[in-house]
Amino acid sequence: MAVAAAAMFPQAYLEGKEVKETTSLVTELCRHFYTQGWVSGTGGSITIKVHDPSIPKPDQLIVMSPSGVQKERMQPEDMYILAANGSMLSTPSPKPYPNKPPKCTDCAPLFIKNRRLSLGKRLRKLGYKAYEMRNAGAVIHSHGMESCLVTMLNPQAKEFRITHMEMIKGIQGHGYYDELVVPIIENTAFENELTDSLTKAIEAYPKATAVLVRNHGVYIWGDSWIHAKTQAECYHYLFDAAIKLHQLGLDSATPDHGPIRRTIHSQDQTSTKLSVKSGVQDSQNQTESPQRYIVLDIEGTTTPITFVTDVLFPYARENVGKHLNLTFDTAETQEDINLLRSQVEEDLEQGVTGAIPIPDADEGKDEVIAAVVSNVEEMIKADRKITALKELQGHIWRTGFKCNELKAVVFEDVAEALEKWHSSGIKVYIYSSGSRLAQRLLFGNTNYGDLRKYLSGFFDTTIGNKKESRSYKEITETLGVDDPSEILFVTDVYQEATAAKAAGLEAIISIRPGNASLPENHGFKTVTSFSQI
Repeated sequence: MAVAAAAMFPQAYLEGKEVKETTSLVTELCRHFYTQGWVSGTGGSITIKVHDPSIPKPDQLIVMSPSGVQKERMQPEDMYILAANGSMLSTPSPKPYPNKPPKCTDCAPLFIKNRRLSLGKRLRKLGYKAYEMRNAGAVIHSHGMESCLVTMLNPQAKEFRITHMEMIKGIQGHGYYDELVVPIIENTAFENELTDSLTKAIEAYPKATAVLVRNHGVYIWGDSWIHAKTQAECYHYLFDAAIKLHQLGLDSATPDHGPIRRTIHSQDQTSTKLSVKSGVQDSQNQTESPQRYIVLDIEGTTTPITFVTDVLFPYARENVGKHLNLTFDTAETQEDINLLRSQVEEDLEQGVTGAIPIPDADEGKDEVIAAVVSNVEEMIKADRKITALKELQGHIWRTGFKCNELKAVVFEDVAEALEKWHSSGIKVYIYSSGSRLAQRLLFGNTNYGDLRKYLSGFFDTTIGNKKESRSYKEITETLGVDDPSEILFVTDVYQEATAAKAAGLEAIISIRPGNASLPENHGFKTVTSFSQI
């Protein structure tokens, strides 16, 4: 393998422009990270792939900073250069006393897809997660104080959680109203012994771009060095914010960052897991009700079906052409069109009625828009629950809400229940076929005001079909809940309740005016108002 790598990357390439630029970049970043307090005391590290458009990303070389050296004094020639498979292609020369001999960083297990390197077989699995499954272009390991202290706020916590902070927007796949979840693993005496627990954390949290190590630091990766650096800065900001909120007695994991709710252990409790209490006391004046999570459907549950069918859908249908004409050249709209084009190609293969091909952009703007409008009209008419349609609808509705042409409607009992659940420490999430953008728009512009302050997060069909049990298993894993029965799912659709129940969740069916009738002996609890929950 080393021979093959050497043949693919001769000495002339190792001394070429791309490699030199990357080694200089790693040197510069290490000096910057030193001033940030991330790599002081020779700790921490960074690895970056050598960007070369002529070489597929999985095969690109890796530049890695050495371990146990003064990061702020390193030079480009002090870097290790490795092939994507972990073969060592270039090593730094030792420096005179009192400098230590160069050493390949103990973080290597996280960084490299290693087939034969002596670090062992376990490295393959972890490197595969970081570089191939996550398409990483750079990985940063920080010993920043914030990343250590934030893991000590709750010694039993297996996750760091924060929501409703602006800097969350800097983390891949997250927005202001989302809940950011970072797994926490336990520290070990030697960094390379973290391989197994890091692997499990990456597998268990497929959307994560970081893993915290208790009393140690954090690993952060991105698809490029810029992305990894940006996320690292945002993560450290959020860790610091959580610590300061905690010092003020405020909870970073609740939307309004209200007072931290006291946690206790029951005297007969044998597990080490802490429970957030709801305020109901037992005979020993100890609260006993564990934390609950509620996941709500929208249409027919929080919002009348007629609002969706008679207001939102017609608005999208009537304004799709106008929206596309005004925004056609934007990256967002082009992405929407590409998603729809892919969906329509699949529909045509399956013989879906009403589907017509969407031409490429070079065939003309008017032709593209006309085809998109035709397909969207058919999709809305058929009430298709597909991501491509929901994304475009969300962007159209955003304009409608912004111009005050739309005002969302929720049932009278919804706002009161959301406030009550929130004040009692229950976290509430939304799971709808509408896009997350559309969900945030709806609850941010209701007839009872902005209700997003009571919501901890939003799920849409990118997490899975609402009638499939695996979607609810994914929600359980995302929320970090060990026992899925701690989650209550409320919906008006029997098939969705059945899928949630199959995944172990508790499910209740909402009976609202205009909702579809239920099968006889369906076996689920029903409510006509959230006040009954």
